[in-house]
Amino acid sequence: LTEIMAMRKKYQERFVEKNGIKLGFMSLFAKACAKVLMEMKAVNARLDGDHIIYHDFVDISIAISTPNGLVVPPVHNVESLGLADIEWKIKELAGKAREGKLTLEEMQGGTFTITNGGVFGSMMSTPILNEPQSAILGMHTIQQRPMAINGEVKIRPMMYLALSYDHRVIDGSSSVTFLVKVKKLLED
Repeated sequence: LTEIMAMRKKYQERFVEKNGIKLGFMSLFAKACAKVLMEMKAVNARLDGDHIIYHDFVDISIAISTPNGLVVPPVHNVESLGLADIEWKIKELAGKAREGKLTLEEMQGGTFTITNGGVFGSMMSTPILNEPQSAILGMHTIQQRPMAINGEVKIRPMMYLALSYDHRVIDGSSSVTFLVKVKKLLED
């Protein structure tokens, strides 16, 4: 996460000044996932009986912690939104969720889920699928780790990612390809 952290530090003040909201990790992860989900339709699909339903849009359900447990309302059309729009929508949904004011319509939909166990200190977990979706990305805590970079050991901020998926819809090699593509986008 070296480059993401540097980018956030460099642009945070201007981002807040322009958009009235902080640039968080979730919008960056959501945007990276949306880009790859548009390329890899199976990871954004769902099973309906004997049929696989493919989507030409990305509605990412974001896990939000409330006093009564997690809820996962979707941010619709993430592929078409800017980072500030995603941040504002997450803030709106999180506020409503914590106040117990989400409507049924606001809870419906979602083609993919992102959950961030890292906010609770989780180093690694296996996120549970949010049916009828076929995949869920788990983000975990950021920790300083030694990395070999150009033949030298450097300390870098690292985050483990986990993808749980329905093997009836998504092949194992596709799941790994998805994770690698998301990783490359985030590291760039």
